[in-house]
Amino acid sequence: MLANSLIELDRAHLIHPVSSYRGHEALGARVLKSAKGATVTDASGRQLLDGFAGLWCVNAGYGHDSIVEAAARQMRELPYATAYFDLGSEPAIRLASELAERAPGDLNHVYFTLGGSDAVDSTIRFVRYYWNAKREPQRDQFISIEQGYHGSSVVGAGLTALPAFHAGFGIPFEWQHKIPSPYPYRNPVGEDGNAIIAASLAGLRAKIEEIGPERVAAFYAEPIQGSGGVIVPPKGWIKAIRDLCREYGILFIADEVITGFGRTGPLFACTEEDIVPDFMTTAKGLTSGYVPMGAVFMTDHVYNVIADGAGSSAVGHGYTYSAHPVSAAVALEVLKLYEDGLLENGIKAGARLMTGLTGLSDHPLVGEVRGRGMLAAIELVVDKEKKTPLPASAMPSRRIFDRAWDNGLIIRAFAHGVLGYAPPLCCTDSDIDAIVERTRRTLDQTLDDADVRQALA
Repeated sequence: MLANSLIELDRAHLIHPVSSYRGHEALGARVLKSAKGATVTDASGRQLLDGFAGLWCVNAGYGHDSIVEAAARQMRELPYATAYFDLGSEPAIRLASELAERAPGDLNHVYFTLGGSDAVDSTIRFVRYYWNAKREPQRDQFISIEQGYHGSSVVGAGLTALPAFHAGFGIPFEWQHKIPSPYPYRNPVGEDGNAIIAASLAGLRAKIEEIGPERVAAFYAEPIQGSGGVIVPPKGWIKAIRDLCREYGILFIADEVITGFGRTGPLFACTEEDIVPDFMTTAKGLTSGYVPMGAVFMTDHVYNVIADGAGSSAVGHGYTYSAHPVSAAVALEVLKLYEDGLLENGIKAGARLMTGLTGLSDHPLVGEVRGRGMLAAIELVVDKEKKTPLPASAMPSRRIFDRAWDNGLIIRAFAHGVLGYAPPLCCTDSDIDAIVERTRRTLDQTLDDADVRQALA
């Protein structure tokens, strides 16, 4: 179909996620046609470097024939198999085993979902079941972090702490609580790592005592806060938080939906600080976005409490497409690609990306460059000393995204003037250098924006 016809059909029928419906109707869709490596091509033939790997997810890059062949082979042999009724399929069984073997510590049990949101949603149900099985049903309060993101399901969006996911939806619920983000660039205690860790521990301890230690069920944290602006806590932060949760007997859930599968370097970010969460959620890079799939990892202890609590009764939680054989076959092939060189390449490319982006620190609008591996951000300000963000009138998320697109680059532009980067791990040196060069061009154009110039004056 012609691109214009597709755009009109999109306006009339397709509801886009996290979008201004009326705004989208006016703008119309940018239709993507094909992709290879780190490059996507739109319906007009325009090529762009995908500096965001789709939505933090195409970690392996586009166009791997071996992934396509794995899916096709499984579709021909067994396109669907339910995991209900004690049935199973070889790809799902093998994938659970392979993941458990590579996961931190004793995260030996894996429940498959369709993506990150329902992985988080599943943990909430499992946590509730766990405490009921422990005969502590009063533990029904959950804590997460401001500017954190834990999905867009009904209850997961309440753990998420971003205004757009709450407004108009009647959430968060009264049993969902927040503590301040570590956010080193804008932390009231300053940027010293030890001070930030101490402040976060004090904040969490105060929140636990306020709620009542006997009532707190679980705490959720991303190793790096993705949708909140790629906020990188100081080294030792997540381990200290994990230890405090253990002190109170609170279950600790590491949300690795974004950070998992090489995004920060290793297969799982938790291994960088040698922590073993009680649950770990993953998705995105699990299948490199080629097909939908997420996973919840449980430790032996959690699994055994739930299993013993249920006894001969069924644990009443399930999805039609849990442990889908095609998704599992894709994930197995993607895992093989990671370990056959993509993880190594991602570490090398990530170092080059951070060096290149850090080289933009002298730009008048760059307040901070931060990141780890192939996950990075630039925070823009109009006053570096006061850390004054770009004015809302400059419409950072819309205008900067558009400028980058016109420069042949796809990035995430957050409303508060933060640029997010999560390129595919397959990026070449020239890909990384082009991402940096096109970013500088985009920053120069933003410097010429009338609203930005006025704020700088």
